[in-house]
Amino acid sequence: MTTGTLTRQPSVQPAIPGVVTLVLRYIGLMVVDAFALWLIFSLINDGIWELAVAIGLITLFVNIINLRPELKPLRWMSPAFALLALGVIYPIVYTVYVAFTNYGDGHLLTKTQVVRLLESRTFVPETGVRYRWEAFINEAGEYALWLTAPDGSAFFVVGQGELQPVSGDIPETFQGFRRATRAERTRLLTAAATQQFGPEDNRLSVTRDFVAVLEQRFSYDRATDSITDRQTGAVFTADDEIGFFVDRAAFEAARAQNPEARASDFVMKIEGFPAGVGYRTVIGFTNFDRFFNSPALRGPLLSIFTWTVVFAFSSVASTFALGLLVALLMQGKFFGRRFFRTMLIVPYAIPALISVVTWRGMFQPQFGVFSQIIPGLPNVFADGTLTRIAILIVNLWLGYPYFMLVCSGALAAIPADLYEAAQVDGANRFQAFRFITLPLLLVSIGPLLISSFTFNFNNYTLIAAFNDGNPVIADSPIPAGQTDILISYTYRIAFSGQGGADFGFASAISIIIFIIVGTVTIMQMGLTRRWEEVSRNV
Repeated sequence: MTTGTLTRQPSVQPAIPGVVTLVLRYIGLMVVDAFALWLIFSLINDGIWELAVAIGLITLFVNIINLRPELKPLRWMSPAFALLALGVIYPIVYTVYVAFTNYGDGHLLTKTQVVRLLESRTFVPETGVRYRWEAFINEAGEYALWLTAPDGSAFFVVGQGELQPVSGDIPETFQGFRRATRAERTRLLTAAATQQFGPEDNRLSVTRDFVAVLEQRFSYDRATDSITDRQTGAVFTADDEIGFFVDRAAFEAARAQNPEARASDFVMKIEGFPAGVGYRTVIGFTNFDRFFNSPALRGPLLSIFTWTVVFAFSSVASTFALGLLVALLMQGKFFGRRFFRTMLIVPYAIPALISVVTWRGMFQPQFGVFSQIIPGLPNVFADGTLTRIAILIVNLWLGYPYFMLVCSGALAAIPADLYEAAQVDGANRFQAFRFITLPLLLVSIGPLLISSFTFNFNNYTLIAAFNDGNPVIADSPIPAGQTDILISYTYRIAFSGQGGADFGFASAISIIIFIIVGTVTIMQMGLTRRWEEVSRNV
């Protein structure tokens, strides 16, 4: 009798779940790609190529992650990568791009969008007739028009039918139609874009004031990159150096007589474009040249930059010094220490905006707390120096609890053996603080000092909420305040300048701010490394 060994056959797992997952993944990618392609072509059609390129690269990246087997662990993170690229990386890159353009009021649209907007404009030709009109409507909701010409002749038109001559005053009912109410007349105006009157070769356009046969006013010639005004016959050629359509013939004639004539004096101006028909274009380093060399900017800019640096360094130094002092005082044991420590954290717990507004009220010259306590106190908001001191006081109130907390933790981490050894060597309290506490403390909170400097260098909320950068700088050719820092000054230029928004110039200033903060940060990181070397010798 032979005995055999039973061998267990390996079970074959069904492949259906894997196929279903693969099919669903491909379908999902197809949907994402289809939507991305539609969005990309729409953006390119509007001339917004930079966003189209960004979306294309992000979509390609998502497809690579989901199609490459070796990148399988990253598939679930691909949506986060896509959002990171679109919401964080792209705005940074786009800001850099805008800094080299003339993007701003008068140049908000791309050339493609401007051309499309101009081509949609119409006009009444010299041979055209402007009819006064009255709307009629029947039971089926169809509209008709009673038209009255300037010479007194009248016509009745239903839909796309011919104009029927009529006579007499406008009746209340006519051919099954009744006179429309004001609300029905308004609805007709709303639907004027889709409601057609008159035959196809003589289509009437309905406006609020008149009805007429309108013609396209502007036509674009792609070969010559020019716009022709069919109403006046003038031809305007695109000038990509300044981002305007320019009457080139008039400009050349003027330059023949005056070599200093500028193309910007002969730009195309029509209704809705008071500053000229402008579009976005790349202008190179013009914005940066304005920042460093413009006489109109140099005066206030130097003052604003100096105050920004003083404000950032003073805020960091004062908040750190007071926070460290309070942390040292809180190390001692005394009655109510926990209560006082809790109360000292209150400024940090209250939202900064509320605290700033409260302090602003306390500094008010008529009814503020300080004016009531200190008779004869000058108006803080009328003097630039006093306003700056007040801002530093408010920022000290807002910032010291943070450094008190971090210094308390750092002090608690310093070994007590070091102080005992220093005491044995005959060091007094000041020497122990100078050669033990401070070096070890700076190593721990050095990065926090750097981040605090960066925060205060761009502390727009405090400046805007306290006094909006005022008082203004006297005789400044552009809006600027004595307490403005670079970021609030950039905001003024970008959104509230006298000449309108200037996003390109504001982006250029933002890049310069980034370079300044980055340089200072690198220098402070080098200082931090030196502190670490000192701490090793403690």
